[in-house]
Amino acid sequence: MTWTPERIDELTRLWGDGHSASAIGKRLGVSKNAVVGKAHRLNLPARPSPIRREARPAQPARKRTTVLAVPAPAAVAQPGLREEPRPPMIRPRERTGGRQCQWPIGDPAKPDFHFCGAEAEPGRPYCREHCAVAYVVKSRDKANAA
Repeated sequence: MTWTPERIDELTRLWGDGHSASAIGKRLGVSKNAVVGKAHRLNLPARPSPIRREARPAQPARKRTTVLAVPAPAAVAQPGLREEPRPPMIRPRERTGGRQCQWPIGDPAKPDFHFCGAEAEPGRPYCREHCAVAYVVKSRDKANAA
Protein backbone atom coordinates (compact mmCIF):
# COMPACT_ATOMS: atom_id res chain seq x y z
CA MET A 1 0.00 0.00 0.00
CA THR A 2 1.36 3.38 -0.93
CA TRP A 3 0.26 6.73 0.32
CA THR A 4 -0.69 8.62 -2.83
CA PRO A 5 -1.30 12.38 -2.64
CA GLU A 6 -5.06 11.71 -3.05
CA ARG A 7 -5.10 9.27 -0.12
CA ILE A 8 -3.09 11.69 2.01
CA ASP A 9 -5.58 14.46 1.21
CA GLU A 10 -8.47 12.15 2.12
CA LEU A 11 -6.76 11.18 5.37
CA THR A 12 -6.13 14.83 6.25
CA ARG A 13 -9.74 15.78 5.48
CA LEU A 14 -11.25 12.90 7.47
CA TRP A 15 -8.83 13.52 10.34
CA GLY A 16 -9.85 17.19 10.42
CA ASP A 17 -13.54 16.23 10.38
CA GLY A 18 -12.96 14.24 13.59
CA HIS A 19 -13.44 10.71 12.28
CA SER A 20 -11.80 7.95 14.32
CA ALA A 21 -8.60 6.35 13.11
CA SER A 22 -10.36 3.01 12.66
CA ALA A 23 -13.15 4.62 10.58
CA ILE A 24 -10.57 6.37 8.40
CA GLY A 25 -8.67 3.11 8.03
CA LYS A 26 -11.79 1.24 6.89
CA ARG A 27 -12.57 3.96 4.39
CA LEU A 28 -9.03 3.95 2.96
CA GLY A 29 -8.55 0.17 3.20
CA VAL A 30 -5.68 0.31 5.72
CA SER A 31 -5.28 -0.50 9.37
CA LYS A 32 -5.95 1.90 12.22
CA ASN A 33 -2.26 1.83 13.11
CA ALA A 34 -1.32 2.80 9.54
CA VAL A 35 -3.63 5.81 9.81
CA VAL A 36 -2.23 6.85 13.19
CA GLY A 37 1.35 6.43 11.99
CA LYS A 38 0.79 8.48 8.84
CA ALA A 39 -1.06 11.19 10.78
CA HIS A 40 1.89 11.38 13.14
CA ARG A 41 4.38 11.66 10.26
CA LEU A 42 2.22 14.39 8.71
CA ASN A 43 2.20 16.25 12.05
CA LEU A 44 -1.59 16.33 12.12
CA PRO A 45 -3.01 17.68 15.40
CA ALA A 46 -3.27 15.16 18.23
CA ARG A 47 -6.66 13.60 18.89
CA PRO A 48 -8.36 13.77 22.27
CA SER A 49 -8.38 10.53 24.22
CA PRO A 50 -11.39 8.31 23.47
CA ILE A 51 -11.66 7.63 27.18
CA ARG A 52 -14.14 10.10 28.52
CA ARG A 53 -13.31 11.24 32.01
CA GLU A 54 -15.48 13.37 34.20
CA ALA A 55 -13.82 16.57 35.18
CA ARG A 56 -13.14 16.53 38.89
CA PRO A 57 -13.06 19.73 40.83
CA ALA A 58 -9.55 20.66 41.82
CA GLN A 59 -8.85 19.53 45.36
CA PRO A 60 -6.57 21.46 47.64
CA ALA A 61 -3.22 19.84 48.31
CA ARG A 62 -3.43 17.50 51.24
CA LYS A 63 -1.37 18.25 54.25
CA ARG A 64 1.15 15.55 55.08
CA THR A 65 0.61 13.88 58.39
CA THR A 66 3.08 12.00 60.46
CA VAL A 67 2.10 8.48 61.38
CA LEU A 68 3.11 7.58 64.89
CA ALA A 69 3.77 4.00 65.86
CA VAL A 70 1.35 2.74 68.46
CA PRO A 71 3.06 0.51 71.03
CA ALA A 72 1.71 -3.01 71.22
CA PRO A 73 -0.38 -3.71 74.31
CA ALA A 74 1.62 -5.28 77.08
CA ALA A 75 0.91 -8.95 77.67
CA VAL A 76 -1.15 -9.55 80.76
CA ALA A 77 0.71 -11.85 83.09
CA GLN A 78 -1.37 -14.72 84.37
CA PRO A 79 -0.55 -16.29 87.72
CA GLY A 80 1.31 -19.58 87.45
CA LEU A 81 2.39 -19.01 83.82
CA ARG A 82 5.95 -18.09 83.00
CA GLU A 83 6.77 -16.23 79.86
CA GLU A 84 9.30 -18.11 77.76
CA PRO A 85 12.46 -16.16 77.03
CA ARG A 86 12.62 -14.83 73.49
CA PRO A 87 15.68 -15.46 71.37
CA PRO A 88 17.60 -12.29 70.59
CA MET A 89 16.30 -10.48 67.56
CA ILE A 90 19.01 -10.41 64.93
CA ARG A 91 18.50 -8.47 61.72
CA PRO A 92 21.06 -8.49 58.88
CA ARG A 93 22.02 -4.88 59.44
CA GLU A 94 22.55 -5.42 63.17
CA ARG A 95 25.00 -8.29 62.82
CA THR A 96 28.35 -7.84 64.41
CA GLY A 97 31.49 -9.91 64.19
CA GLY A 98 31.45 -13.12 62.09
CA ARG A 99 28.89 -14.12 59.55
CA GLN A 100 25.64 -15.29 61.08
CA CYS A 101 22.81 -17.40 59.66
CA GLN A 102 20.13 -15.28 58.00
CA TRP A 103 17.40 -17.94 58.10
CA PRO A 104 14.15 -16.14 59.07
CA ILE A 105 12.22 -17.59 61.96
CA GLY A 106 8.61 -16.65 62.60
CA ASP A 107 6.27 -14.12 61.05
CA PRO A 108 7.94 -10.82 60.07
CA ALA A 109 4.82 -8.94 61.16
CA LYS A 110 5.05 -10.26 64.71
CA PRO A 111 7.40 -8.97 67.41
CA ASP A 112 9.04 -12.37 68.02
CA PHE A 113 10.36 -12.56 64.44
CA HIS A 114 14.12 -13.12 64.31
CA PHE A 115 16.92 -14.73 62.32
CA CYS A 116 18.71 -17.92 63.31
CA GLY A 117 21.98 -16.17 64.14
CA ALA A 118 24.14 -19.32 64.29
CA GLU A 119 27.56 -19.42 62.60
CA ALA A 120 27.03 -19.27 58.82
CA GLU A 121 28.72 -21.72 56.47
CA PRO A 122 31.57 -20.19 54.43
CA GLY A 123 30.19 -18.61 51.24
CA ARG A 124 26.58 -19.27 52.28
CA PRO A 125 24.03 -17.10 54.08
CA TYR A 126 22.84 -19.95 56.34
CA CYS A 127 24.19 -22.25 59.04
CA ARG A 128 24.84 -25.95 58.32
CA GLU A 129 21.34 -27.05 59.41
CA HIS A 130 19.52 -24.45 57.36
CA CYS A 131 21.77 -25.06 54.33
CA ALA A 132 20.60 -28.68 54.43
CA VAL A 133 17.02 -27.43 54.11
CA ALA A 134 17.68 -24.63 51.60
CA TYR A 135 20.00 -26.45 49.21
CA VAL A 136 18.50 -29.82 48.27
CA VAL A 137 20.42 -31.75 45.62
CA LYS A 138 18.56 -34.38 43.62
CA SER A 139 20.47 -37.60 43.22
CA ARG A 140 21.09 -38.87 39.70
CA ASP A 141 19.10 -42.04 40.37
CA LYS A 142 15.98 -40.06 41.29
CA ALA A 143 16.44 -37.60 38.42
CA ASN A 144 16.74 -40.44 35.88
CA ALA A 145 13.73 -42.28 37.30
CA ALA A 146 11.48 -39.25 36.85
